Amino acid sequence: MATWDLRGMKHHVLICNGGTCLRHGGDDVTTAVREEIARLGLDDAVHTTRTRCNGRCQDACVMIVYPQGVWYRQITPERAKEVVRAHLGEGVPMREWATYEYEGELVLTPAGEREAPSGKRKTEHAAKGVKG
Repeated sequence: MATWDLRGMKHHVLICNGGTCLRHGGDDVTTAVREEIARLGLDDAVHTTRTRCNGRCQDACVMIVYPQGVWYRQITPERAKEVVRAHLGEGVPMREWATYEYEGELVLTPAGEREAPSGKRKTEHAAKGVKG
């Protein structure tokens, strides 16, 4: 396994490759993100990580961009390329596809306000002694 020198990174992109996201094209989204990063010459500014489940299966395929903390929903390979171009390349988040955005705390974005609340609060889940 490679160890990367992450100095100079401006973004960290987490791409869900949990079961539901894989069934919704997570592998193709991962490939599209990495190819677009390379095509645009952003390799030294953007690091990508495949993750397991991020807990937002109804939003599959999920992609999260840090340090802004933007959680994108229903990402396809085409949408992934647009997120790379606009958000990572030009600094303009694609808020119409966002469910959450970090604004001092993770909050609902206007586009995601109708959809995001489904699911359990992690504190409720932990109170029952269930590990996520």
